[in-house]
Amino acid sequence: MTEDSSRAEWLTRARSYLRSADPVLAGLIDDRPAFDPRAWMTQLPPMDLYGALLFQVTGQQLSVPATRRTLARIEALFGGHLPAPTELLAVDPGKLREAGLSWRKAATLRDLAERLSDGRLNQDALSSLPDDELIAELTTIPGIGPWTVQGAMLIALGREDVVLPGDLALRKAVKAAYQLDHLPTQQEVLDIADIWRPYRSLATSYLFSAAFEPAGAPPAAETTPRKVEQG
Repeated sequence: MTEDSSRAEWLTRARSYLRSADPVLAGLIDDRPAFDPRAWMTQLPPMDLYGALLFQVTGQQLSVPATRRTLARIEALFGGHLPAPTELLAVDPGKLREAGLSWRKAATLRDLAERLSDGRLNQDALSSLPDDELIAELTTIPGIGPWTVQGAMLIALGREDVVLPGDLALRKAVKAAYQLDHLPTQQEVLDIADIWRPYRSLATSYLFSAAFEPAGAPPAAETTPRKVEQG
């Protein structure tokens, strides 16, 4: 079985499960028969876990277009690719500032890079950790919060049961889709999402799609989770 056919079977199974579990999601899924939850990731450069964390930290408090512009400048600084931890440590932090990173974000990424370079953290070991343990390990770094790690888990690790309750865009999407009279709290998002297990990543993707793209519209170029808060 090819990777594409295996992925197609997984999507069919996951969509069927979500349709049965949640009538709101059933409507979103049926309105978007050609929806590809990974389409937006094809617009991003290849990323390992460190690269995905760099992407997420860069995007804190920024719009998606602003994040991509900054990311492009960072790539240009490193010869057209996202830097490995050792490469980032070798460059003058002022150059990162010139590329568009705040001093705080540059310090966060250097802290993470130092831990990966000196052996306090290991990407392979981190990638094998369960979701909760991975979040706990990485959020000890100042400037990295759960949203940052959750986004990296989706982008770099392809985790299938991730939800981003702190993402403002997702909370707004939940409010609209479930016709709530208030912006749901993070806990309310988690409570709603509980019936999506073990496919919360896919359900989250559909809600982002509903927020950014009208049903039947061509896929938008900027459908990426974004949060107002830092970390």
